[in-house]
Amino acid sequence: MTLQQLRYLCEVAKQGLNISAAAAALHTSQPGISKQIRILEDELGVTVFVRSGKRLVGITAEGKAVLAAAERMVHEADNLRSLGKELRTPDEGILTIATTHTQARYVLPPVVRKFSDRYPAVKLILHQGNPEQVADAVASGNADLAIATEAVAANPALLTLPCYQWNRCAVVPPGHPLLGQAPLTLQALSQYPLVTYDFSFTGRAKVNEAFAALGLNPNVVLTALDSDVIKTYVELGLGVGVLASMAYDPARDANLRAIDASHLFQPSVTRVALRRGHYLRAFHYHFIELFAPQLTQSVVQSALLGDAPDFVI
Repeated sequence: MTLQQLRYLCEVAKQGLNISAAAAALHTSQPGISKQIRILEDELGVTVFVRSGKRLVGITAEGKAVLAAAERMVHEADNLRSLGKELRTPDEGILTIATTHTQARYVLPPVVRKFSDRYPAVKLILHQGNPEQVADAVASGNADLAIATEAVAANPALLTLPCYQWNRCAVVPPGHPLLGQAPLTLQALSQYPLVTYDFSFTGRAKVNEAFAALGLNPNVVLTALDSDVIKTYVELGLGVGVLASMAYDPARDANLRAIDASHLFQPSVTRVALRRGHYLRAFHYHFIELFAPQLTQSVVQSALLGDAPDFVI
């Protein structure tokens, strides 16, 4: 039995039993993977995959147990490699972050600048997606950490830690009637077409819940995957935008005006998500602390061991 065979096994399962896709991901040949999996099955005396001709069509009950063990072994081997890199070159490596547009565009830039100044030899990669996608990226090992608001806390493979609370504002063109509302009400908002986030994004459920609690049915005419698209269509007069407050910048958004809406909706919490059991290098911890100063290395390490952080967001 070899680590390579176990890695082949895991990758085939990860790729939905598609051996060609697994071969492409691992930069090897399809026949080579098939042969090594057969050798492993013969050694174990267990059939891992159900076959129909040359195609894999399922995983046997015994195979699921083998895969679970193989995934743990491959994961620990990857952790060992990370430890070796940490000991050899503590300030070199790759940090891959999966996050949403709002975080990448409005929150992370100063953090990335400070991190890059401190670790010029660390290659920083940002993967942008919706919250489910960024959670899956960390759970599958394709990213080291995720930063998002929704979805990450629901993934059992991830440890999530709260970073900060935020709320929303309404954005309108200059001269809009809502600018005379003090304070803004949901009833007033419901009188206008709304432009806001897609349901999977950035606390959209909290917006819906607030309207529903008052029996209001807002007229959402456009949903978008990022704040800049929302603001673009508000500028065009399509409706009133409801977006994260940090996504409004008076200097950049000179053609818009913001109205505080934090009293209308429950706050949301942005979280950092880590894969349970994943080895974190020193620069991983440093990035997390730059983003959320309360999440020191000792706090994160304690959380990974099962201790809840002793602070409240």
